[in-house]
Amino acid sequence: MRKASILSLAAATGLTALVMSNSGHAETSLDMIEDPPLGLPPVPVPEDNPVTPAKVELGEKLFNDTRLSLTGDISCATCHDAGKAFTDGPLTVSKGINDLEGTRNAPTVVNAAYMELQFWDGREPDLERQSHGPFINAVEMGMADHPAVVQAVRDAGDYDPLFEAAFGVDLDDVTIEHIGKAIASFERTQIAADSPWDRWHFGGEEAAVSDAVKRGFDVFVNDGRCVSCHTVNETYALFTDSRFHNLNVSFEKISGSVATLTDSFRGAPVEAQQLDSLVLADADISELGRFAVTRHMTDVGAFKTPTLRNVAMTAPYMHDGSIATLEEVVTFYNLGGRLNEEDPINSFQSGGIRPLDLTEQQQADLVAFLEALTSPEFVEAAATDGTIDEGGAK
Repeated sequence: MRKASILSLAAATGLTALVMSNSGHAETSLDMIEDPPLGLPPVPVPEDNPVTPAKVELGEKLFNDTRLSLTGDISCATCHDAGKAFTDGPLTVSKGINDLEGTRNAPTVVNAAYMELQFWDGREPDLERQSHGPFINAVEMGMADHPAVVQAVRDAGDYDPLFEAAFGVDLDDVTIEHIGKAIASFERTQIAADSPWDRWHFGGEEAAVSDAVKRGFDVFVNDGRCVSCHTVNETYALFTDSRFHNLNVSFEKISGSVATLTDSFRGAPVEAQQLDSLVLADADISELGRFAVTRHMTDVGAFKTPTLRNVAMTAPYMHDGSIATLEEVVTFYNLGGRLNEEDPINSFQSGGIRPLDLTEQQQADLVAFLEALTSPEFVEAAATDGTIDEGGAK
């Protein structure tokens, strides 16, 4: 997103930042879980892991603790930086210990609490289980196993009172499940909406957005057909159908190896944490997408629909970070993805991805709409730290 654009958005709407904590994330009241900002429903919370202030405090510390990695320099926050809308900024794909590169772009943690499944391929069912994987992934935090993670917590020397307050256990009784529940509780407080578009669409403030944004939303719903996957309900908008679609983003990467890879994956499903290592270490396996989890041929190359909230702050885009700017994303969809015209039946591209024939004005308006989905705390952060480049992506 252009720096000038987001600064003008802040000036035009009179937005102010939420109070920022020392770790850089917006301080979110626990009350917001049940009474969320304009545009979002109540946050779903599992019965076996109610959110408490003690769990959130513990979870935030664990989330930011590099001591829980093999090399002592990687944490969850390395790839999900609060100062970068809980992504890793301009990186195409994430980097872990020893500067090892994975195969996928880091999705934002913001509003991940609303996702029905976690990771780009949906291999984990919730935030609790999702948080277990990166600790023991060889190209992320690199720990040998979960007992090693628990031991690192015990050896740290400053966690005892936090686990006692959060779970009523001392360090000798801490398990990876406690760690996962605490991190998930912290992540559930990372929600953001109340964007200019919300204030116009749900709040009725006509002056909250420009005419271009209003036209862009019309394109989003009608000629662009974006709303088919990036859903908007009557009283809130998650901007995701929580389903998986193949856009042929990486057709060239996968087309030559689909037959071999799909045959090798036809056996019994691989456990999610085994997949963690496979998909981040092998680009070909990564490109199988949801298929590596389900073994359904219709899922080859399919990835989860991401939310569009704060999308202007989370470039680059797609599961592999291969598209740099929102303008380029809109062009990609306008052209109908990358359908293999020589063999369209076997290209695996989802049927709804077809050329849109949008005019240049419609495309520009659609980008304006997407930029208007930025929550106030992120608008203000960009205005003050100058992290958005004039030319496009972060």
